[in-house]
Amino acid sequence: MCLIAVAWKTHPRYRLALIANRDEFHARQTLPAAADAGQVFGGLDLEKGGSWLLAAASGRLAAVTNVRAGRVPESAMRSRGFLTREFVTSGASVEDQLEQLATNAAEYGRFNLLLGSADALHYASNHPHYRHSRLPPGVHALSNGDLDAPWPKAELARQSLADWLTRPTSARGTPDVSSLFEALADRTPAADDALPDTGVGLELERFLSPPFIVGQDYGTRASTVLLIDDEQAVFCERRFGPGGTFEGETQLRFPVPPSNPM
Repeated sequence: MCLIAVAWKTHPRYRLALIANRDEFHARQTLPAAADAGQVFGGLDLEKGGSWLLAAASGRLAAVTNVRAGRVPESAMRSRGFLTREFVTSGASVEDQLEQLATNAAEYGRFNLLLGSADALHYASNHPHYRHSRLPPGVHALSNGDLDAPWPKAELARQSLADWLTRPTSARGTPDVSSLFEALADRTPAADDALPDTGVGLELERFLSPPFIVGQDYGTRASTVLLIDDEQAVFCERRFGPGGTFEGETQLRFPVPPSNPM
């Protein structure tokens, strides 16, 4: 996952609303979002066995992005994709899981990690050093830098989600999420003077700057909208191939436990 915007406890209906794009090499084998034994929902990376975004009937969710820091390939012992499954299938609290992760965070590829339960949402990263924090209610954005870093595509995703949440129709019936997918599908490169400098050079920064990346070898593979209220989660995934061609859509619904009053 390379772009995430998440609204936490800012909406009358949804305690969490999340939109995200997963960017990856098209040759990397992947399974579409599906239910795993009826308890865990999301896609599967067949190369390493992990996932970029998972939600569970327990009310837990986890999402991970890599951290872009130059062109030197990573050589970590563990895949960051394992972090999502480790959490959603664990019985430990978010806080305990993050304290435990402190002991071996350096063994994973550079990561940004969001972990949520019915009552808390946390952020963690191991670059340049391990740290974690509990997120306050609000709308946050994350790409391949720090949480809420003002990258153009992160700001666009954050604003698109915030605007959608203000619409009265978002709180009634079956919500129309088409505008959220439209924001995730934006292929407009950012202006050069707004690009981050992550050590990969100007040409690659430009290529990676749109919310939706189009390439024959590498690009956006999946766009996801996840909505969680006090009764159910709605998990919508759209998948794409080389050149940004549409390859399919999955919609999953499953019950979740209610949150405790704040």
